[in-house]
Amino acid sequence: MSSAKPRLTLSMVVRNEQGRYLRQALERHRQYISDAVIIDDGSTDGTPELCLEVLEGINVKLVRNQASRFSNEIDLRRQQWQETLEVGPDWILNLDADEWFEDAFGSQIESLISREGVYLYSFRLYDFWNMNAYRDDAYWQAHHYYRPFLLRYESGYEYTWRETSQHCGRFPENVYGLHNELSALRLKHLGWARAEDRLSKYRRYMELDPEGANGSLAQYHSILDPEPRLTAWEE
Repeated sequence: MSSAKPRLTLSMVVRNEQGRYLRQALERHRQYISDAVIIDDGSTDGTPELCLEVLEGINVKLVRNQASRFSNEIDLRRQQWQETLEVGPDWILNLDADEWFEDAFGSQIESLISREGVYLYSFRLYDFWNMNAYRDDAYWQAHHYYRPFLLRYESGYEYTWRETSQHCGRFPENVYGLHNELSALRLKHLGWARAEDRLSKYRRYMELDPEGANGSLAQYHSILDPEPRLTAWEE
């Protein structure tokens, strides 16, 4: 059996992230990834160049969509999946451009991906409403549940997708058919941390899913709550 360290491939979709959290995220990820597959989904700013700058010295497969495909997310996620498989990953770390793990992840990731017989790890994601606190109320409870972000690719497994235009998932929906475990490591999501981003996302959801068919209309409206319940983060 080979004792080579497993390859950890970062898989990410980005669009117009230059002035947000992308640099901070990639600076953290580059400490432990082997390579990266990045789908630039129609950026009109310097996002693609920023990815190459921060990940200099690491193999990066950068795919540029001339127009955004996010309005039909299942097509975008399938594209991300296929492009990632083409580099022959051992493990796939699927994160968005405004997400990174707590500091302990860097010292524990090698142990996670070196374990035999485990094909998937799920983590709790915390929706930050500012840089120091996350939202915790009836509509924002993602951190109470575990979601898959780290997958060992198994070539003999028949992966299937949730066929919805929005909220289809980042991985095929049947990944839990593989042996999986839960991790206590926490994932920080900064996408809601600025008021202007919250307003932009609210407008996007109302445009793409005005009836809440693929999500929760009540949660969409709660994005603009002027006094949300927040909990201070402790590293």
